[in-house]
Amino acid sequence: MHVSGSMAVPVGEQAADAAAAAAPDWESIRIFLEVVRRGSFRSASERLGMSVNFIRSRVARLEHHYKVPLLTRHVDGVRLTAEGQHILAAARHMEEASFALSRASHQTMPAIAGEVKLAVTEGLGTFWVAPRLIEFQRTYPDLLVDLKCEMRSADVLRLEADASIQLERPQSADLRVVKLGRLHSMPFVSPDYVEIYGMPKGLDDVRKNHRIVLQMADQTRTKELYDQFCHGQDQVGFVAMRTNVSSAHAWAVAKGAGIGWLPTYVPAVGGSMIPLDIGVQFQFDIWLTYHQDARRIPRVKRMIEWTVDAFDGRAYPWFRDEFVHPRDLAKEYSGQPLANMFAHMPRSLAKAV
Repeated sequence: MHVSGSMAVPVGEQAADAAAAAAPDWESIRIFLEVVRRGSFRSASERLGMSVNFIRSRVARLEHHYKVPLLTRHVDGVRLTAEGQHILAAARHMEEASFALSRASHQTMPAIAGEVKLAVTEGLGTFWVAPRLIEFQRTYPDLLVDLKCEMRSADVLRLEADASIQLERPQSADLRVVKLGRLHSMPFVSPDYVEIYGMPKGLDDVRKNHRIVLQMADQTRTKELYDQFCHGQDQVGFVAMRTNVSSAHAWAVAKGAGIGWLPTYVPAVGGSMIPLDIGVQFQFDIWLTYHQDARRIPRVKRMIEWTVDAFDGRAYPWFRDEFVHPRDLAKEYSGQPLANMFAHMPRSLAKAV
């Protein structure tokens, strides 16, 4: 056996180490794949929870390794070069092999168990996250999920939660932040309300002849938005009800108390509420935040991965950055029927959604 000088490392092992050092690392390949799939460095940055500069540096490392440009930059995103197409095919094979290894390791590792704390805004927690968690819990029956539904942001650094879903982007450098999607909100009205007050014809008609309901809580910016679109109109005689939680607000709209702004996914989770096209829509980006060391804990890592999937705009069109009108959800959504949170869901919508 040949042995090198002072380090006494076998020559064969030196060659293996050199080959490993020269090979592109899987993390850079994974980042390259995400940039290609998302179409831009910024979109990949939001998806992965990494800075744009870090992602650019990892792709540049790959290009340096292969000594060819893999992507070309354009104002509307990135495009693959011919060389990049070849690397992409090989990268996909690497990804499939990685998934196979991951599945194999899960079969040999002890079951994920213990407690994980997930904080979320009250509306998203009640109407979206909680129904999704049922299947997650069945997959990991030894995992206790402590779901905290509040309109204030949980302090992850103070261990109030392992991960937090919120509508305000945190600023702490010690936290990892991932954009999950975008919450689109528009006015809805129930058939019961229309029967009594008629169908609103526009924003001026709403101000003069109708009643609205408001949710006043942290992260909703309700007063700011009310002043912007209602010009500071006196709430007495115009606002029928104010609530501090999303569930009470949604029920008030569903039962005809007044016109209320609700997420555009409301028709997909039940109810016969009617969206109103009166030129007033609000958008809130949805953020997932957690401590940078949290992914080292298997049970928390799995919860984080599940949460990202639960807000994937490709599967759930109402969380896309672009606005999808509620009337178009039936043709845009092709997944399993969602939980009916309200009574009297139209059969046509139930079949489609």
